[in-house]
Amino acid sequence: MSATIAIVEDERAIAENYRDALRRSGYRVDLHSSRPEALAAFRQRLPDLAVIDIGLGAEVEGGFELCRELRAMAPSLPILFLTARDSELDIISGLRLGADDYLTKDISLPHMQARINALLRRVSVLRDQSDEAETLTQGKLELDISRLHCHWGGERVDLTVTEFWIVHALAKRPGHVKSRSQLMEAARVVLDDNTITSHVKRIRRKFQALDADFNAITTAYGMGYRWQV
Repeated sequence: MSATIAIVEDERAIAENYRDALRRSGYRVDLHSSRPEALAAFRQRLPDLAVIDIGLGAEVEGGFELCRELRAMAPSLPILFLTARDSELDIISGLRLGADDYLTKDISLPHMQARINALLRRVSVLRDQSDEAETLTQGKLELDISRLHCHWGGERVDLTVTEFWIVHALAKRPGHVKSRSQLMEAARVVLDDNTITSHVKRIRRKFQALDADFNAITTAYGMGYRWQV
């Protein structure tokens, strides 16, 4: 069965252009023009991936609020911002809210589709890995690979797909430094160094919310990050 992509975009012509391109690639596509409309639909049935604009009608930052609400409903659902807003503050804000990727509308349709394909492939690959155990345990950390669940000291840590891949890549080989480019490769996503840094900071905050002494992810300055046991 083909994946369902929800596009939340208030400019109808733009939304239909994206829809038509994705349908040609075999995806099912639902269009929503406002945050309340999208949220009502998501409460009935979640898509496999959500593409969200930031400005939605009268809500200048409606997409940010929708991302926050959707992330609370579905911690591992792939979320991608596609917006005309390209300031560093907006990009960081989107990632802090839990988006897996952030694209601007000047991106080409083939490039956009490639990023969407990559996000969906990461979910599929993570669930279908056959070359390793279904769980990975390092000290207090336990990753359930088949269900995308993460626990620390027995308590659930809600990670996005991108965050789960990054933690998995680090914890799989404790003590080994992973460069930002290696983490991008492990997460199967094309991001810049600052974006990887933002993801790592967000991951640390999630663990520290459960354990103030959490220090398993250390920075190797100028090199990358390592999982310290």
